[in-house]
Amino acid sequence: MNVIQRAVALGVGAALLQALMLIAFAWPATNIAPRDLPLAVAGPQAAMVEARLTGQNPGAFELTVVPDEAAARAAIGDREVYGAIVTGSGAPRVLVASGAAPAVAQQLTQIGRQMSGAPAAPVEDVVPADPDDPRGAGFGAMALPLVMAGIAGGVLLTLLIPAAGGRALGAFVFGITGGLLSMLVTQTWLSIVPGSYLALSVVAGLVSFAVAGTVAGLATVIGRAGIGIAALTMLLIGNPFSAATAAPELLPQPWGAIGQLLPPGAAASLLRSVAFFDGAGAQRPVLVLLAWAGFALVLFGIGAIRDRARVEPAQPVEPAPVPVTA
Repeated sequence: MNVIQRAVALGVGAALLQALMLIAFAWPATNIAPRDLPLAVAGPQAAMVEARLTGQNPGAFELTVVPDEAAARAAIGDREVYGAIVTGSGAPRVLVASGAAPAVAQQLTQIGRQMSGAPAAPVEDVVPADPDDPRGAGFGAMALPLVMAGIAGGVLLTLLIPAAGGRALGAFVFGITGGLLSMLVTQTWLSIVPGSYLALSVVAGLVSFAVAGTVAGLATVIGRAGIGIAALTMLLIGNPFSAATAAPELLPQPWGAIGQLLPPGAAASLLRSVAFFDGAGAQRPVLVLLAWAGFALVLFGIGAIRDRARVEPAQPVEPAPVPVTA
């Protein structure tokens, strides 16, 4: 290809990438709706509420009938459900958890108004979001910087550090430092998330290492193409389907579930569990992030083996003895 052909090809390729990014980011945002959203129903009229919700919104909710309000609160605190409708004397009351997903809390509030027939329906926020970020906008904005910084860190390690061992060390240092600094900014200065600073720093550090390590690790094993594969995976799939500003059950399926298997989605879920629910529901996202971190370490290990094979000198071959004639 000459210069003109390459310029045209690059321009078309960039335009296609732009279109893909618009689809990836705009399509989920315009298709927010509950899909098998876990919700608890309690009280003597639970069956009636269950039938009404199922009839009005088929497939929207995954309803669980619990004995009483205490059980409903426990289910919310354990991250088994996003909220609950409690029946009894008077109009049904709605329990929400904006700390789990402000968008879900708003939708459940609207459902409570429809059921009670009053604009000021009795709604209680059982697990509220941070008072300095009541709508979760700041929390949702955390995902993209963590991913972008991880990608940038992986690219820099690839371009500036030739050895796989050095790249692994750099990713490890980046994870520790990035986790501590990112939580220093978001928790201490911006006050976006409550909870233990060290625990949140570990989460941020783990996702930073997972992203940067995957980028640099793939580049170590398959070359510069690994940067593009990892970056596009994290940006085009991981970030828009992370549900950082919503909930996985509000996104089109199966993309909402797939997003939770990538570092951005797992990071958002784990940060919510640690910050608002004392670690409830943290097991799955922890395993996902550890799997990605382990994948990065395997890639670095393959690269280190290759590096060692390149630098080890070949064993000298002993010359055959020359027979001595008398």
